Amino acid sequence: MRATLNIPDELMKQVQAASGEKSKTRAIVRAMETYVQQKKMDALRNLRGKIAIDFDWQVAEEREMTVQEEREKYLGR
Repeated sequence: MRATLNIPDELMKQVQAASGEKSKTRAIVRAMETYVQQKKMDALRNLRGKIAIDFDWQVAEEREMTVQEEREKYLGR
């Protein structure tokens, strides 16, 4: 998408320096991607303590190992 933006020169220089990008477009895209990723991570952090997960990793690992053994027997290994 093409857009015309009024970005202060000093801010643009800072974004390019922070991102390590030479291209203004690439620097802005990278900054926007980072911003969106950070917001998603913040939303996940805000769920801490609000979701109860009853997951027994040991049981899941045992099941996985059993399936793997059966697969190997089936394949004759």
